[in-house]
Amino acid sequence: MVSRLPPLNPLRAFEATARLGSVSAAARELSVTHGAVSHQIRGLEEALETTLFKRGGKRLKLTAQGALLLPAVTNAFGEIAAATALMKRPETRGDLTVTGVPALLSFWIVPRLNQFTEQYPGISVTLNASNDPAHLRSPDVDVCVLYGDGNWPDCWTRLWSNLKLFPVASPTLLNSHPLRSVRDLGDHTLLHGDDGREWNTWLSAADATDLARGRQHFMGDARLSTEAALHGQGIALGDTITAGNLVARGELAVPFDLTVPANDAFYVACRQAVRQAPIVRVFIDWLFASLEADRLPEPQVSARMLLRNRGRGPDALRPVSTPADRPAPPLSQRKSPS
Repeated sequence: MVSRLPPLNPLRAFEATARLGSVSAAARELSVTHGAVSHQIRGLEEALETTLFKRGGKRLKLTAQGALLLPAVTNAFGEIAAATALMKRPETRGDLTVTGVPALLSFWIVPRLNQFTEQYPGISVTLNASNDPAHLRSPDVDVCVLYGDGNWPDCWTRLWSNLKLFPVASPTLLNSHPLRSVRDLGDHTLLHGDDGREWNTWLSAADATDLARGRQHFMGDARLSTEAALHGQGIALGDTITAGNLVARGELAVPFDLTVPANDAFYVACRQAVRQAPIVRVFIDWLFASLEADRLPEPQVSARMLLRNRGRGPDALRPVSTPADRPAPPLSQRKSPS
């Protein structure tokens, strides 16, 4: 025989209070009074014959029994919400909200979005530029494409693509200020899409950590640093996903044949409750299928070059382009090393 379940409203009050850490906040979210939420939680504790919260302090904390109950309640409400959504939109039509890395949205998804909308004309897509994993908890967001380590508990997560990083610059800039060796980077503006760690990683691989740096610009994300590079304002670090098409079209040049793995990777993630919604499933499937269909060759990794030049200093790392005043050829024209 199925055990009698606690009433729904007290469970809602418990879940909201546990998630928000406050009875007052839960009351505002549920549009009821503070006293009503407190009464429902007390009633639930009496029904379960246990204490769910540790009282005292500004933020309520769960007891061991409360922590045991919360995931089950959260998942149950999520499944109910997902089933309701499926009932309302059983076909691949409706509104889909996607949050993702700004550079990925600008340089990869937007140029291909027409392919998705032609395949699924009944889906209206909203794109929000952000790399904040907090959006995974938002009921207003269906899918996130994030740059990180993929460790987001209680969410469906799948690795979408690893990344390689390499310097990129405007061909016009390289024509007027050539890069004859890695030391010449000191005469250029370095454009950062982070706090400087990625450039430090690349310079370390190039044996140039002692490079005397000139001007440096720090920007909020890789989209801004890549845009600045497109406008000839300095040398940025591109990656194999967001800069690939720009290099292939000749809008950006790759001056050095050296790539380094990025610290993190791109992941597709969403709440477990919405994973099987048709509108979400087709978009995720499209993301992976498009990546395979449009995958571009990577800039050649210069492992052999570094081995040949070991001990000869960073000046031994030469630009790909010859003569020195000509930018690197597009990625699609690069030849494998012999």
